[in-house]
Amino acid sequence: MPPLRPNITATMAATTILFFVLSSSSVLLQLLSVSASKEITINPFSPKAALIRYWNNHITNGLPKSDFLLSKASPLTASQSAFLTKLASRNSLSAHLDIFCSSANLFCSFDSAGLNATSSRDANFALYTSNRRFSNYGTSRQGGGVDSFKNYSTGLNSASDSFLKYSQQSNRHNEVFTNYATDGNVANASFGNYGSRSTAGFGDFKNYQNRVNVPGLRFTTYDSASNGHKLGFSSYSDDTNAGSQSFTSYAKKGNRAPDQFTSYGKGSNIVDSTFTGYGELSQGANDSFTSYGSTANNPHDDFKSYGTGGSSAAESFSNYRDAANVGEDSFQSYLRNSNSAKVNFNNYGKTFNPSNDTFKEYGKGAKGATTVGFKSYTSDRTFKDYSKNGVSFSAYNNNNASSGPHHGGMSVNKRNVEPGRFFRESMLRQGSVMVMPDIVDKMPRRSFLPRAIAVKLPFSSSRLEEVKEIFHAAGNSTAEMVIESAVAECERAASAGEVKRCVGSAEDMIDFAVAVLGSDVAVRTTENVKGSKGEVMIGSVRGIDGGRVTESVSCHQSLYPYLLYYCHSVPKVRVYEADIADVESREKINAGVAICHLDTSAWSPEHGAFVALGSGPGEIEVCHWIFENDMTWTRV
Repeated sequence: MPPLRPNITATMAATTILFFVLSSSSVLLQLLSVSASKEITINPFSPKAALIRYWNNHITNGLPKSDFLLSKASPLTASQSAFLTKLASRNSLSAHLDIFCSSANLFCSFDSAGLNATSSRDANFALYTSNRRFSNYGTSRQGGGVDSFKNYSTGLNSASDSFLKYSQQSNRHNEVFTNYATDGNVANASFGNYGSRSTAGFGDFKNYQNRVNVPGLRFTTYDSASNGHKLGFSSYSDDTNAGSQSFTSYAKKGNRAPDQFTSYGKGSNIVDSTFTGYGELSQGANDSFTSYGSTANNPHDDFKSYGTGGSSAAESFSNYRDAANVGEDSFQSYLRNSNSAKVNFNNYGKTFNPSNDTFKEYGKGAKGATTVGFKSYTSDRTFKDYSKNGVSFSAYNNNNASSGPHHGGMSVNKRNVEPGRFFRESMLRQGSVMVMPDIVDKMPRRSFLPRAIAVKLPFSSSRLEEVKEIFHAAGNSTAEMVIESAVAECERAASAGEVKRCVGSAEDMIDFAVAVLGSDVAVRTTENVKGSKGEVMIGSVRGIDGGRVTESVSCHQSLYPYLLYYCHSVPKVRVYEADIADVESREKINAGVAICHLDTSAWSPEHGAFVALGSGPGEIEVCHWIFENDMTWTRV
């Protein structure tokens, strides 16, 4: 194509704007609010024009450029890009965060505030989707009653709810949270002084924050000084990604308040849970952790001053973190100075790969008939300053890595594998009817940064404080958690044979794809989301690169303020384009892209693909669709 020539009028306008940019911040802020429509389409100085030139210089096959990838280019005008690049060079973006986020199409509102709500009556919230703050809600409720939150905040991109002094000093009052914030992207919930000094009744959290990308939950002085107020967490934060739960002064000074955690964090990826001052100085506590963190990937749990100074507590950990991958638990001052406590660890921490658990001052100074039992417990544990009396170890397993390396995804239970998520290559033939999984992208819509800005922003664990300062991520906030999680995943060591890179600009993505595959490449994705979560019929099928075994580069979104992709090489695959039709009308509704992994020998035996398809590592190929806004690069 002929070289782009700048319009003289546009060039003079851009020069004038740049003069003001460099001379007056107040004038610049006004200029940045001017709509991009006032600039000529594809201004040669714009980030999108720069991307087109970069594509032409690095991809040599002359095929049409991907509208899909170009749509993710920065929407900044030339003047906006120049101004923000200057701010990035001066480390001054933090002072102009609002305009940076809005003009560059970033997502910076991870900790947005909600609306206020107060009530002294029973409440029934069904299919409720707004972000709310519940202050003094249900305080001093007497004589029974129930608040029901059903399908509350389901499917929201960024659910943020606050329960402050909820059900405080109530008597026989029940709270039920069912399907709360399910299928969301970033779910924040804060419970402050929840159930404090309440008597009897129960709080039931069922299917709470399941399948959420980044769940954020904080219980502060929850059930403090309560009397017999029962709490149940069932299927809590299952199948989530990179979440964080914090229980601070939970059930402190409580009296016979039984708490049950069932299937908590099961099948999740990197969920951090912190229990600080949990059950401290309580009487007759009865806590049960069943299938907690099972089949999860790298869960982190911290029990600090748990049950300290309590009396007659009974704690049970059954199938805790069973079949998980790696993981790290810390028990610090657990049951210290307690009286007649009983703790049972049954099938605790039977991870596939080595984990790291620390027991410090566990049971130290305990009195009475304190009993701690470890049954079917694995290695990689550190016991420091541990009570020497009343502790028994049974069936202690010294080889927790016998199942082999855990690659290619986390292990899951069959009931957690979504229908259609994995399938065999033989299903990709014309006329086949199959279930398509939910391929809808639940991430917030964002754009790449111009490379000139991206290269100036810090992105490493050693510079996290600088990153958090730029994006105003306060301590213990969801924004902080999102940033730390993304950086940690990008810095994770590559698996055997894997080459990976995180990219925050389209130019960086092109560089990585070309470095792995060469300059004769193309990028593909599934056209739309039609057929998602339903039965579809396969139409015509075409194998990429003639259907030969090839290598690809797959790129998956990571949650971050700007558009960030985790890209990695995928060897020994076949990639297909397939028409997708409605089963009844047989009319084409979508054009899907599927990738089939031919070598699964290094995958975990508990990988969801094998659970769903009924086989094992190296025995079968595994195929899946490319989801909305994910993409795969291949040689042409």
